[in-house]
Amino acid sequence: MLQSSLRRRLLVGLATTAFLAPALIAPASAAPQAATQTTVFDIQAGTLDAALVAFATQSGRTVAYSPTLVAGRRSDGLRGRFTPEAALDRLIAGTGIDIHRRGDKGFVLKARRASITPTATLEAPTPIEGVTAEEPNQLAELVVTGSLIRGAGNGVSPVVTVTRDELDRSGRANISDILADLPQAFGGSASPDTALAATDGTGSNLAMSTGVNLRGLGPSATLVMVNGRRMAGSGLTGAFADTSAIPAAAVDRVEVLLDGASALYGSDAVGGVVNIILRKDFSGAESRARVGVAQGGGAFERSVAQTLGKAWDGGHALIYYEHYQRDRLASADRAFTANADLRALGGTDHRQVASHPGNILVLDAASGTYVPTWAIPAGQSGVGLTPASFQAGTANLENQRLATDILPEQNRDAVYIAFGQRLASRLEVSGDLRASKRRNAFAMPGSISNLTVTRANPYFVSPNGSASHVIGYSFTDELGPLRSRGKADSLGASLAAAVDIGRTWRADFYGAYAEEVTRRASDHRLNTRFLSEALGAIADDPATAYSAARDGYFNPFGDGTANSQAVLDFIGSGYIHTRYVSTVTTLNGQLDGTLLELPGGSVKLAVGGQFRQEHFDTRTLAKTSRATETRTVTGPFERKISAGFLELRVPLVGPANALPGVQRLELSLAGRVEHYDDVGDTKNPKFGVLWAPTGSTTFRASYGTSFRAPSLPEVFEPQDAGPVFLPNAGVNRLVLLRAGGNPTLQPEKAKSWTAGVDYVSGRWPGLKLSATWFDTRFTGQIGTPVYENIYNVLGNSVYAPFVQTLSASNPADQAKIAALLATTTSGGLYPANAYTAIVDGRYVNTGGLHIQGLDVSARFGRAIGPGRLDLTAAATYLIDYKRKLTPAGAWVSLVDTAGQPVDLRAKASATWTQGAWSATGGLNYVDDYATVAGVRIDRWTTIDAQLAWRAPGEGLAKGLSLALSVQNLLASDPPFYDTPQGIGYDTANADPLGRFVSLQLTKRW
Repeated sequence: MLQSSLRRRLLVGLATTAFLAPALIAPASAAPQAATQTTVFDIQAGTLDAALVAFATQSGRTVAYSPTLVAGRRSDGLRGRFTPEAALDRLIAGTGIDIHRRGDKGFVLKARRASITPTATLEAPTPIEGVTAEEPNQLAELVVTGSLIRGAGNGVSPVVTVTRDELDRSGRANISDILADLPQAFGGSASPDTALAATDGTGSNLAMSTGVNLRGLGPSATLVMVNGRRMAGSGLTGAFADTSAIPAAAVDRVEVLLDGASALYGSDAVGGVVNIILRKDFSGAESRARVGVAQGGGAFERSVAQTLGKAWDGGHALIYYEHYQRDRLASADRAFTANADLRALGGTDHRQVASHPGNILVLDAASGTYVPTWAIPAGQSGVGLTPASFQAGTANLENQRLATDILPEQNRDAVYIAFGQRLASRLEVSGDLRASKRRNAFAMPGSISNLTVTRANPYFVSPNGSASHVIGYSFTDELGPLRSRGKADSLGASLAAAVDIGRTWRADFYGAYAEEVTRRASDHRLNTRFLSEALGAIADDPATAYSAARDGYFNPFGDGTANSQAVLDFIGSGYIHTRYVSTVTTLNGQLDGTLLELPGGSVKLAVGGQFRQEHFDTRTLAKTSRATETRTVTGPFERKISAGFLELRVPLVGPANALPGVQRLELSLAGRVEHYDDVGDTKNPKFGVLWAPTGSTTFRASYGTSFRAPSLPEVFEPQDAGPVFLPNAGVNRLVLLRAGGNPTLQPEKAKSWTAGVDYVSGRWPGLKLSATWFDTRFTGQIGTPVYENIYNVLGNSVYAPFVQTLSASNPADQAKIAALLATTTSGGLYPANAYTAIVDGRYVNTGGLHIQGLDVSARFGRAIGPGRLDLTAAATYLIDYKRKLTPAGAWVSLVDTAGQPVDLRAKASATWTQGAWSATGGLNYVDDYATVAGVRIDRWTTIDAQLAWRAPGEGLAKGLSLALSVQNLLASDPPFYDTPQGIGYDTANADPLGRFVSLQLTKRW
């Protein structure tokens, strides 16, 4: 139905255009005016290839050239008002390149004979040796993220572009770190520190991956592509793309579309699109070496990278390799993460009563929780204790942050290969392959348990004569923290063909395959079945070779070395090994070109179809609660999606028929129909209008709908449950937290509006201002609301639908909890009557999410005396960020709340360039906000700096450059936040790294 609807809208639009055409035709003098019409350009210094891309985007003209022609050449950029011809002439001045016209709006660049003086000419050049005079076709014409049409230029959707030069000036080693610096990004989930701090509500980031979470809509709501191709999903649910698999040195630029784009790119493009464009056209060799160190220890970085490329007439090839390594950042390396007792920093004590030595706990009938009543004395072996030995009314407290990490150890090896070749004048093939192997290792808090100890244990002693006791016990001292090691292998490959079929039309075809394989191994874990046997709680198990009477009982009453290594090896022989495989296979075909000519310009159309297949499977080998290994295989699950799409650009007013107050008026329409073999059909349109009243000012607006089907794991992930202590009225209560997939999930949908204005000054060359208002409304958003605010669930009426209170005296409640415990992997840690509630944390369709805000940016650059000054600034202000947990629930505003997006994030930078030197200073700002209880969290301002030198002249130093970069120059600690997890900062809005100094050496050969 969408196809017929779009067809009707297209016919209506064309009929309207035909009706308005007489009024839009310019007077007789319009033609000469158009020939001399000027545009304000703002093109940064950098590679000539990047400058030509910017020229095509800002002028709306097409430029065709061979990759060989521009390889290795640089441009000084251009700022000011010029005709397109004059601007292009200035950009290539002194390069030995000639300009040739193609039609009214196209240019072809060719090499010049050595005998010709370096002046641009519109005459055809004479062929020279090794260079053909044949005009290069336009198969490589620019396609900007946010449009499927070649040469469409800037559209109605806001796009932020991070260039290669900006990547280098950032001083960052990973593209994930650069994306996290954007004011529109939110770090509340899908990052290594949120995973290790246990603040990531999804709990799915087993691979220590890094996703992109634009505007706090969730990492699954942002589509991440590499060279326009989808990445496979990472982590436990495969719900987001891992940008840490992409090395920054291989990136040419990054384009971030800040608008819903399901009409163009399909599912997942709900909150925006990140297109990471890797290098392709490169001639020569480039070597890079980098080291970096953090003040205070930890996170030491080193990397080496090598690029080899060759461009020739009609083709190019490139190969890239990088090795990157970063040491772990231990919790002990930072004062705000070293100790769960945060009183010294102005917070509270979050240490746990499951400790070593332990505490004897007694069930409090009024609160339904176990409370510490006697402390087991420290500094003794657990032998010969008497009832008087225990310390009544006191408690041992355990620092669960001891020996843990806040950032993992990371090692990455990455390879990237790209090629392209024109096989005939109208046919070009291209392909690329990227592969990375990332290894990680980290330590998390050790195992804890409530042990039920009876007189069957020879070390048992009771302070009050009871026959059994429950002991809150930590195994960290004896078994160590929970150490994990992981592997994340990322693969992407594509093969494409482009056919010029004449009269501006081109057909593009590609096939792409992406794969993410995640493995995680956690050994030396507590096995609760073996622990029960060693405690004497159950008889010797014939399935094990262990005998407590012969090999030793576990002594829970001691401190230090109360238990032999044989006992600890037995109870600590548990393990969990997991593997997750996510793949995406895509076949895509598209046709685009000029549909017809209007007085305002060319009506352009792109139309095509796509087939996509998604696959996900998991395998888990575990021995944590049974005497034998448990093997769990989930899947394989597969989904097939077929789609048809189109995009139409209709220029009603352009240079040839411009009117006072209407220099440009363009309408755009996009639509996509998708069929999922499991969740049915979806239809998503997008509409836009662009109006330029003057040559300096452009207004734009867009509206579109978006769609995301639940991921395969969100539907089919096996259900499990585990014990968690959650606060309620000042008391930590033990609950059984359920997790897993939901076969009844429905797709989530969104509506997005944007309206903005762009201003490029003619009076102040180099000044560009931009502002965009945005509004996105989700319905049925898929999520785990309980996990996302886990420490505010109990006693909160908002979460009442997800909480079932239990009574230790109710047989029905005890039967229900016992049945659930029998199916879990951690069923023996606590007795059934210790649980006070069942909390449902499974995936659900929530009521909705609504965000509204404003993006602003400014850029200015000009020559001053012997040098050049470039200034940039960007900020995002959230007017509101509110959520409705259930369809019948109330809207709750979360903006400026700890763990949620703040209302204002901003960054600014200034770069001074003079001769071989450049200096950059940057400022990053996060506004103040508050906890749920109203406690203020300070604003956070950090300063970055870089000093760079590029060797001038010839000789061995040619192509050599050095860059000394410092992040967080003033070593500003993140503002203090008294988290329930015992971490002294908000992982969603700050990072723990501190001052970080790096030195990079680059040599172009």
